[in-house]
Amino acid sequence: MAPLFPTFYLFAAGIFPFLLSLGFVEGGRLLVIPQDGSHWLSMRAVVEKLSEKGHEIVVLAPEVNLLLKESEHYTRKTYAVPYIQEDLDQSFSKFANSLFREVSFPYTILAEYRNNMYVVNMFFHNCDSLLQSREIIQYLEESKFDALFTDPALPCGVILAEYLSIPSVYFFRGFPCSLEHAISKSPNPVSYVPRCYTSYTDHMTFTQRVLNLVVSTLETPLFKDLYTKYQDIASKFLQRDVHLPTLYRNGSIWLLRYDFVFEYPKPVMPNMVFIGGINCEEGKNLSQEFESIVNASGEHGFVVFSLGSMVSEIPMKKAMQIAEAFGTIPQTVLWRYTGEAPPNLANNTKLIKWLPQNDLLAHPKARAFITHGGSHGIYEGICNGVPMVLMPLFGDQMDNAKRVESRGAGVTLNVLEMTSKDLSDALNAVINDKSYKENIMRLSALHLDRPIHPLDLAVYWVEFVMRHKGAQHLRPAAHDLNWIQYHSLDVIAFLLAVVLITSFISLKCCLFCCRKCFCKKGRVSKLSKSKAE
Repeated sequence: MAPLFPTFYLFAAGIFPFLLSLGFVEGGRLLVIPQDGSHWLSMRAVVEKLSEKGHEIVVLAPEVNLLLKESEHYTRKTYAVPYIQEDLDQSFSKFANSLFREVSFPYTILAEYRNNMYVVNMFFHNCDSLLQSREIIQYLEESKFDALFTDPALPCGVILAEYLSIPSVYFFRGFPCSLEHAISKSPNPVSYVPRCYTSYTDHMTFTQRVLNLVVSTLETPLFKDLYTKYQDIASKFLQRDVHLPTLYRNGSIWLLRYDFVFEYPKPVMPNMVFIGGINCEEGKNLSQEFESIVNASGEHGFVVFSLGSMVSEIPMKKAMQIAEAFGTIPQTVLWRYTGEAPPNLANNTKLIKWLPQNDLLAHPKARAFITHGGSHGIYEGICNGVPMVLMPLFGDQMDNAKRVESRGAGVTLNVLEMTSKDLSDALNAVINDKSYKENIMRLSALHLDRPIHPLDLAVYWVEFVMRHKGAQHLRPAAHDLNWIQYHSLDVIAFLLAVVLITSFISLKCCLFCCRKCFCKKGRVSKLSKSKAE
């Protein structure tokens, strides 16, 4: 019988890690409040992975939406909204068309502000409807969730986490207003951390540092302007006065969708976890349709062109400019496009309503990637080592493009001002200049050299918060200090007062000693004179 025990222990030692790898852990209950659109795509990957590990997941979604569809991985709970699908489609179409409206400086700033307000106001109606749905709120109260998983770009999940008294995990790119640093009290020096919309690098000239400081002072007013409406409905819903930044500070973990291969190095807090490239997967085999197109491209290879999930058609004048440029290169161009075909479309250009972007970029014949500069597309370009031509349209895309360009991995074009020649020259540069390929391959090697995949890291931290009911040990004491205490202004004032008082007393003592000394000499000299007389 003795030999059985070593065998049993060896079997147990081998099977235990196997069971753990299968997710042999007690399942929890997770409430997910996502942001519709492209933000949901990478968040969905985390949700699906958590579901595979045995967790029960409920996703709250407006009954009219773009991408928040039903799935076997979660229960989708919908709530009514004051618009229909046609209204939503028209709103996004109008928004997409506004991105191509030519305006001159300084009206570009106003246009960007309007675009931000348009998106925030559009999603505001969803949050307001959700908080007013008594049926949904009652369901959430009875469900006893272990944690809440949300995109804090819109505060509805933050408000509900406070109401339900459950810990929250934020899934965030880092826009707008450097929100993650402002809320988490992370040091964010303007001397080398470029602010949103500046398109600066971390090596700024004196003039750029001045402008960076000016933009930094505008971030707090911008935050208040964007989110005042949410603060009002939060106060009404929670039945007390609410300071929205204070609610944000209750977040346990920030899962940030970037890393320092792409982003510039800067100070961070211990509850910040970097999961850049979470959407990157190994390339799958292409379907027969795409495989035949790729094979037909020959030795020249092909170029992938997509402006993201929100923009699939553009004004005809601009489409014709782009089509003309594509006709000047020998590569085959796969263009995700649903609009009317430009009349000057060249034979090497294929218009496709949907394309497997990551799988195409993973193909060895991929020569270049034309993208709007969204974080999903940029990381797919980095993961697969494909140099980029960037056409930023909105939001953080301008800053994203600058980060790629500053590392020599791509060329940035102003989509409104560029000509056909500009696009043709940019494509020829990134395809034929070997330095672009070398630089993007270097970034790819750095990004992929990691101990754990970003998706697994994100799943771990969500489970960590569920297991431990938050991550209070990672919360800095800075949240308990007011502005004066945080910057030690009271300490500086105290030390300054001590120095001034000490200096004053020392001065008085010196003057007193001097008077005593000189007065004594004066009396001695007078006595000497009187004796002489």
